[in-house]
Amino acid sequence: MIVVSDTSPIGNLLQIGQLDLLKTIFTTVFVPPTVHKEVLELQKFGISTIRYQSADWIVVQQLASTKGIAPLLELLDAGESEALLLAMEIKADWILMDERAGTRKAEEMGLRPIGLIGILMKAKEQGLITNVTSMIEMMRVKAGFWISDHFLEKIRIQLNE
Repeated sequence: MIVVSDTSPIGNLLQIGQLDLLKTIFTTVFVPPTVHKEVLELQKFGISTIRYQSADWIVVQQLASTKGIAPLLELLDAGESEALLLAMEIKADWILMDERAGTRKAEEMGLRPIGLIGILMKAKEQGLITNVTSMIEMMRVKAGFWISDHFLEKIRIQLNE
């Protein structure tokens, strides 16, 4: 399975000590150079990136071409834009991305986006975690992850948590 990640899924999972969920679910995760740089910059905010830096299953992949990035940069940040281009280049099965504009653009480009909630739901299905909503609450507190109370309640009901 070929998977490309934007910064936010990696950053949020790092902050709650669950980065390895990505390895267990996806085996290898590719990131473009700008996403790699953005993850490392989390250190400026007191977030340890040691687990990220030692993760040999996360592969920094250069883009073969940046042709087509200009229109993406009009809508998205550089990390999201590069992640979308890389996902197209390497024909990714999934793109890990949470931002609404980015996921919409991914879908327009024929990519399959999955956000943190989807990742956590996969982790629960695989028996890696027992409670999705507690993980979301942890991300809210530790990482400033935003989700409306209404949507969180819908997830709780759907998952019987």
